[in-house]
Amino acid sequence: MVLYVIGLGLGDAQDITVKGLEAVRKSSRVYLEAYTSILTVGKEKLEEFYGKPLLLADRDLVEQGADEILRDADQTDVAFLVVGDPFGATTHIIHNASIMNAIGCCETVSFVFWTESWKPESYFDKICKNRAMGLHTLCLLDIKVKEQSIENMMSDVNVAPVYYYSLLFQGKKIFEPPRFMTVSQAADQLLQIIQRRRDEGEELGMTEETVCVGVARLGSDDQSICAAPLHELVSCDLGEPLHSLVVTGRLHPLELDMLRMNAQEGALEGVKMLDSSTFTS
Repeated sequence: MVLYVIGLGLGDAQDITVKGLEAVRKSSRVYLEAYTSILTVGKEKLEEFYGKPLLLADRDLVEQGADEILRDADQTDVAFLVVGDPFGATTHIIHNASIMNAIGCCETVSFVFWTESWKPESYFDKICKNRAMGLHTLCLLDIKVKEQSIENMMSDVNVAPVYYYSLLFQGKKIFEPPRFMTVSQAADQLLQIIQRRRDEGEELGMTEETVCVGVARLGSDDQSICAAPLHELVSCDLGEPLHSLVVTGRLHPLELDMLRMNAQEGALEGVKMLDSSTFTS
């Protein structure tokens, strides 16, 4: 008997591999990991296509209730579904397309939502190091699904302490509405970092004119791609989640031709030729 960890791909229910679908249909329980990413279709569409009911696995279940997921896995097949590719290395993991291989060869960093008191920017240094080596950087953008915030907890205590503590006593938690970072928000964070570091006299590894690529819902029928200087991406609207951002390094002429296919006229005029086979911004 096996615990299968199955990649679902990026688009819709039909992106699952044949091996993955066979594993789902023979499993006694099927969990859908539901906090690190999302598909462009809902749980009901997946259930209809797979012919199996799905159990949503939120962060609490995955991180605190793993024993429930593993229950009886030594006696029956259990499937754990992950959007994209689970990036594992055992014979019981069934791979699929993910943002990591759909986007091409890039170094990777993660952006997080800033708060008033917490504005980390270590990813900016990594981007600049990548650009110095000529590498592109894939920026994975934050998502908040079934998350609690200190502000929400304190607000509930101040407004309705009896109600709040009754929820705690009952073991219930108060969650924030889901949030998905957009390319526009990510670009705005980068611009704020650039301006601050410029004001401090720092030599910049990227600027407002650096060509970046915003992508949304890769692998779906309505995927959206926009190539433009960073400052223009602040005003772009790529629609529904999930979004990612690529900060370019050195560009091959073929890469530049592909970017022009997803750029507005004149958006890439600032790209400079370094030699006959290399461009940069």
